[in-house]
Amino acid sequence: MKKMLLIAAGYLSLILGVIGVVLPVLPTTPFLLLSGYCFARSSKKFELWLKQTKLYQFYVADYAESKSIAKERKKKIIVQIYLLMGLSVWLAPIIWVKIALLALTVFITYYLFRVIPDR
Repeated sequence: MKKMLLIAAGYLSLILGVIGVVLPVLPTTPFLLLSGYCFARSSKKFELWLKQTKLYQFYVADYAESKSIAKERKKKIIVQIYLLMGLSVWLAPIIWVKIALLALTVFITYYLFRVIPDR
């Protein structure tokens, strides 16, 4: 039963991570890390499959293996975040949502460049 719940949680977090690629409010990387955690504890087959996907390689592999991200990669990540969050702020109809999105963008920027070490 535990194995089935972990597989289900792995797929749910994977789906949320995939959605997070196009929706800036959903964080892609944490959901993919959670998928990897769930699959690692439930099925080596699913874990190996996930680690071979382009999505995992693009968003998670560096951080999962070394607990750091290359500076060039961080720059690419932040450009994508700024583009998508800027679009979200522009489209948000309520000022408080705009402020919250801007605050989230500031937090993500801080976390990416000050908390996660460079490789």
